[in-house]
Amino acid sequence: MQLGVFPIGEALTAATDRGLDLVEVSPKSNPPVCRIMDYGKYKYQQKKKLQEAKKKQSVIHIKEVKLRPKIEEHDLQFKLRHIERFLSEGDKVKVTVMFRGREITRKELGQALLERLVEETKELGTIDQSPKQEGRNLVMFLSPIHRK
Repeated sequence: MQLGVFPIGEALTAATDRGLDLVEVSPKSNPPVCRIMDYGKYKYQQKKKLQEAKKKQSVIHIKEVKLRPKIEEHDLQFKLRHIERFLSEGDKVKVTVMFRGREITRKELGQALLERLVEETKELGTIDQSPKQEGRNLVMFLSPIHRK
């Protein structure tokens, strides 16, 4: 309910008569806009809204899995289970293929390895960032598929 334009003294007495506070809402407007409210209750409600919003947010972590292009089958399956677990828990995964020495001349081995990982985990995650060369490493990001 709007009461209209009042001098400051009258507005303060109207607020104290009701047992409430006079709160300045928009100081830059002409004339400044004030509201008569219970300021303590307002601050409490704002704090509760903030807590409720924090409760509903989810934190996404980035987990990293490092591989080599000449990885053995058992080791690859082991790493693949880790990737699947991370994706099912809702975390993003950074897959890094590290090249040492002359392995860098066979980038297609690392590329094929990453393609295989994508194929094996396609029901749990999607490619967030396609494979990219960063120095002697080939890096790819996978993000989980959100299901309801």
